[in-house]
Amino acid sequence: MRVLGLDFGDRRIGVAICDELGMTARGIATVVRKNRDADLAAIAGFVERFGVEKIVVGYPLRLDGSEGIQCDKVNRFARRLETRLSMPIIRRDETFSTKEAERLLRETGVRREKQRAVVDRLAACIILQGYLDTLPHEGGNGRTAP
Repeated sequence: MRVLGLDFGDRRIGVAICDELGMTARGIATVVRKNRDADLAAIAGFVERFGVEKIVVGYPLRLDGSEGIQCDKVNRFARRLETRLSMPIIRRDETFSTKEAERLLRETGVRREKQRAVVDRLAACIILQGYLDTLPHEGGNGRTAP
């Protein structure tokens, strides 16, 4: 099953996709936001290109677990995706995904000016991989659901 992961932001949307087995995520793009229709069309293009069956969207809960203004924005975006694409849209807590992505980029020596171009797609990858890691997998690979 192919799953698309999204890190939805006010200016950019990071995009990640999983492999055909649904085990590993990789970042594939950063969509610079233009307007609602262009943003939805860009995501629809990835869905069609990769044969996506569901989408995981980062859900920015506050540290105390409550929902804030950004959650409202993600909910509106997710509802529009569901309407346009007729597929499940899963909201997944993304607390610290961007911070984790920035830390990984620093540790691997990516220069600050290059980080901006990839941080959103890496955050989408972290969100998607977190979701994939909760799924049961067959084939004796040792991974099981919690």
